[in-house]
Amino acid sequence: MTEAVASPSAASALGSPPPARARLFENAAVNLRPVALVYRVAALAVILTGVIRLSEVLTGQPAWSTFLFYTMLSNLLCLAWMLALLTRTVRDLRRTGAGGTSTPSARGSGAVMFAITVTMLIYLVVLVPTRFADGDSDVFSLTDNLIHVVTPVLLIVDWLLFVPKGAFRWIDPLLWTLLPYAYLGWAFAYSASGGEFAPGQKYPYPFMNIEALGIPGVARWIVMLSLALIAVGFVYVVLDRILAALSRRMPRR
Repeated sequence: MTEAVASPSAASALGSPPPARARLFENAAVNLRPVALVYRVAALAVILTGVIRLSEVLTGQPAWSTFLFYTMLSNLLCLAWMLALLTRTVRDLRRTGAGGTSTPSARGSGAVMFAITVTMLIYLVVLVPTRFADGDSDVFSLTDNLIHVVTPVLLIVDWLLFVPKGAFRWIDPLLWTLLPYAYLGWAFAYSASGGEFAPGQKYPYPFMNIEALGIPGVARWIVMLSLALIAVGFVYVVLDRILAALSRRMPRR
């Protein structure tokens, strides 16, 4: 009597069900690299446009002094990071296909997002009121909007849509402040050595002006801004954890 041998297809049908398909939203991120690729190409172009306009490198008379300001440095950081994201997306798309996410480091995305959030919040909360008070009616120019508002929003949206959630740690908001503090230390040292950020301008931002505010006044500004920005950093961490938890509860199909 011969034994019946089940074919592989029959065995599959009788055995466990086929593995679940990859979800469109995996780890609280859009799980489609082509979509991320299109977004990141567009974001890179917009960020580059803001940097070019601010530095005026295509006018024949570049404003090299803009590279002394945190605004430009944070925008250049975003430009480099978006290029890294784009490069990783193209590589992963070729190697493993359209499904999945592509990020060199989820925590790295958080650090860059925080760095440019500092730029946006200080601009909106500190610089815009100061410029209005000084009679500057051209506050929200195209260039200002690109480097202070649009670029931060692009980085935040990229994190929300395309970066896996659940990687942030409670210590991260404190670590993220190291870059702004490093700039503060350098800027004060540069000013103390006689450097100028523009002709006749010893300090890059009004809240750093020791001659006008005194050391206690500057210290109060830095403490208040630090507390506010660290609080925003913790908002990012909480949001990261909430989105990760919600993603884990979503049933696979």
